[in-house]
Amino acid sequence: MNRSWKPNVTVAAIIERGGRFLVVEEETADGLRFNQPAGHLEEGESLVAAATREVLEETAYRFAPECLVGVYQWPVPDGDITYLRFAFGGPVRGESTGAKLDDGIVRAVWLTPDELRDCTPRHRSPLVMRCVDDWIAGRRYPLEFITHYSG
Repeated sequence: MNRSWKPNVTVAAIIERGGRFLVVEEETADGLRFNQPAGHLEEGESLVAAATREVLEETAYRFAPECLVGVYQWPVPDGDITYLRFAFGGPVRGESTGAKLDDGIVRAVWLTPDELRDCTPRHRSPLVMRCVDDWIAGRRYPLEFITHYSG
């Protein structure tokens, strides 16, 4: 057993407003793809803080995580990477006007579930639709399920 293997820990935000979900269109090695505002956990950062930061960096919206939607383990097919995604749900509380979006982010856009399904081949991963479906199904877990020890 290879003891040095570790999954890539990521966070994602599931944000619904008026029946539409906030997603980003981003440049990838496979072309333009849609994803939730998402990214990697940074050293010393809590999962909730990481989700809040990623939404601001990728969309310029201020995100207020209120619940955990799910935890998802996804080994990339034909690759040696496994993602461990923590998806958080909650509203946005305003926008940071004039903010520059992260490199590679083309735009932030609000799409309906049907619009997202119609562009499934352009999703960054199968987790995009799965997280939306879980949100629609009412999956909401208290943030208290996660404990962050900072010192």
